[in-house]
Amino acid sequence: MQRTEFSPPHEYRTDRRSPVRWIASHARRHWPLIGLMLLGALGNALSMGYVPRLIGRAFDALLASLHDPATALRTLLTYALAVAGVYLVRGVLMSTRNLSAETLAQRVERDVRDEFYAALLGKSMAFHDQIAVGELMARATTDVREINLMFSPGLSLVVGSGAFLFAPLIYAPRYHPALLLTPVLFVLGYFVLLAQLLHELLPVSLQVRRLFGLLSARLNEVLDGMETVKVLAQEAREATRLVALARRYRDQMIRQIHIEARFLPLMWLGLATGGGTLHALALFMRGDLTLGDVVGYVGLLQLFRFPAFVSQFAYSQVALGLASASRLLQYLNRENPLDQNLGGYAAPMRGDVEFEHVFFAYEGTEDVLHDISFRVRAGTRVAVVGPTGAGKSTLVKLIARIYDVRLGAVLVDDVDVRDWDLGALRSQIAMIEQDVFLFSKSLAENIAFGRPDASREEIIRAAKLAQIHDTIMQFPQGYDTVVGERGLTLSGGQRQRIALARAFLADPRILILDDATSAIDSETEDRIQRAIFSVARGRTTFIITHRLSQIRWADWILVLDRGRLVAQGKHEDLLASCEVYRRLFVEPARARSGE
Repeated sequence: MQRTEFSPPHEYRTDRRSPVRWIASHARRHWPLIGLMLLGALGNALSMGYVPRLIGRAFDALLASLHDPATALRTLLTYALAVAGVYLVRGVLMSTRNLSAETLAQRVERDVRDEFYAALLGKSMAFHDQIAVGELMARATTDVREINLMFSPGLSLVVGSGAFLFAPLIYAPRYHPALLLTPVLFVLGYFVLLAQLLHELLPVSLQVRRLFGLLSARLNEVLDGMETVKVLAQEAREATRLVALARRYRDQMIRQIHIEARFLPLMWLGLATGGGTLHALALFMRGDLTLGDVVGYVGLLQLFRFPAFVSQFAYSQVALGLASASRLLQYLNRENPLDQNLGGYAAPMRGDVEFEHVFFAYEGTEDVLHDISFRVRAGTRVAVVGPTGAGKSTLVKLIARIYDVRLGAVLVDDVDVRDWDLGALRSQIAMIEQDVFLFSKSLAENIAFGRPDASREEIIRAAKLAQIHDTIMQFPQGYDTVVGERGLTLSGGQRQRIALARAFLADPRILILDDATSAIDSETEDRIQRAIFSVARGRTTFIITHRLSQIRWADWILVLDRGRLVAQGKHEDLLASCEVYRRLFVEPARARSGE
């Protein structure tokens, strides 16, 4: 099993070596439905193949009894009832095939969606940093849906039409062994045409799905950044780019349609029907067939009309499904650098943190952290400072193992974070970043996101600590107020205080605040600062900030510059000994005072 940050319970193994193997590994779990679909398709074709034989016999019987109207009427009634009975059975078999195929399609779609969603949750942040959200959404929605449509109606029609291909091979020799020639030639020619269609169609279908993903990703990005587009008056430019992508998608769809239009099974059916009719009439003239046999055989050849007619649509749908499966597997098979490490170290955390000669680089870049070493005892309040781009946020993310180090080790309670059970590690660490994310849920649910079992009293207590309770109570529905997507109906300061309440409620042993009060006014910041000071007592706290008021109450300060730890110590000592630290706080203060 691949490494993953998260694995759902009761996961079953799928074969990801190819799209066909992967889809088959999902489908075979529902083998009774596959059996019913095959049984229904085969029974439907065989019963339909028997109808021309009944009609041929009725034709011969009617010719033999033309001199006796009463006998002819009874003959017609008998065969009419027989045909009606066959169609009744055929209706049941068709319903069995269609119902089984649709149920199978829905279940496979559910399983594929579950697997893909769990895989996305299990991918590292390095993966999500590189992939556009719109591209992921296109694959998680329309590509998964295409797999559903591949089974029903796609595979259902493929199986049904395949059975109709072989029914004439079974019934034709019953009229005369020589009459097997035309069905055999038609089936061979049909498969040659089909192989050519799939050879051309599969790569084009993959391109269609790829361009749809690009279009979806671009549209999602524009909608997400709509405010920026409007502020900079770039609507026309973005519309032009989207139209260009839409045209590329349209052109590829037209190319697919052209390939489908060149598929000529109906013309091949016409040739087979004409040739087969001449062959049957020749045998009739020789006395080897009755006129009813000729009628029945020509009717039997019309069974090829169903596969000839639906194959263009059915196999196009299968090709789209395989293309979508290939796109999903590109992400499912993407190597994940992190794993959940189930069964790893999972004890209650004290909060000791140590970096041992840590080097780190984002994928495809040079090192952004160089030889970082320090040790922090449990309960220490640590300020991490440095110029913009010094690597402060990257450093604290290594503690929660959002990323893995390239060299060296990060230890929590003297245990390498790679040896911790990832869930146990992260559940005891709370991180609040400057760009706070809220879900489209109620304020209470957002605060309790890390502890969904928290009581309303606990939620209110955390909100009061974060200085957001009074603001929440001013909303019409109070804590049941539903915020908009990403919390955009709240101000930046309100979102940050909701995030603080979420962190306080989680009761972590390590608290990380990455510029978490940047959008809060000075008066509110002072109250929150006192709350943080109270909540942080006894916890290891890392604070990334440029505000001197927050740095000064830290027990220890780490100074980063260009990815290196250039100094560490207390505020007064660093002012005297560290030029980088002095530049950060003393010189800007002098500039503001006009010195």
